[in-house]
Amino acid sequence: MPLINYAKREVTYKLVYYGTGLGGKTTNLKYIHSQTNPSCRGEMISLATETERTLFFDFMPLDLTLTNGYKARVVLYTVHGQEEYDLSRKQILRGVDGLIFVADSSQTRLSANVDSLKNMFENLKYNRIKIEDTPWILQYNKRDLGDAASIDRLENDLNHTGVPYFEAVALEGLGVFATLKAAIKLMVNNTRAASP
Repeated sequence: MPLINYAKREVTYKLVYYGTGLGGKTTNLKYIHSQTNPSCRGEMISLATETERTLFFDFMPLDLTLTNGYKARVVLYTVHGQEEYDLSRKQILRGVDGLIFVADSSQTRLSANVDSLKNMFENLKYNRIKIEDTPWILQYNKRDLGDAASIDRLENDLNHTGVPYFEAVALEGLGVFATLKAAIKLMVNNTRAASP
């Protein structure tokens, strides 16, 4: 459930980018941050320890006003992709309102994508979050690679529930905002559906 600030008339959504290491999660966030009007976004913050780093920032989409004049604020997070940082991934998923799973399209990363998606489901369960109640989207990143797997193969490996997917080349910004806008729309619609 998103956080509601009645005084500011704001609804804050937590959107987490999940996926394998070096799959493009950070690239997505950096591109969004660089292309968003500075008056509508916060500073990109890096929470770093000796061995890992999590990025996040918040922004307020100008074109999104909710019912009764409430504005939407979205806080975007990345999780560290490497397996040894599972505890921090569990913590970042607490209170999540939506997910974007960033899959690396390289043929050599197919099994890593499957393992990371399985880990996402396990960590949601750990936090008592039902995936069927949580809006999520797949982003097939790095579509420009010479060894990119076919969309059919990626869909077969990763999209067993038929969630929306987007093709992307995050380094060039291709598909980045399309993925983000679709995820925000799903989160807002999910909130409306849950409202009495």
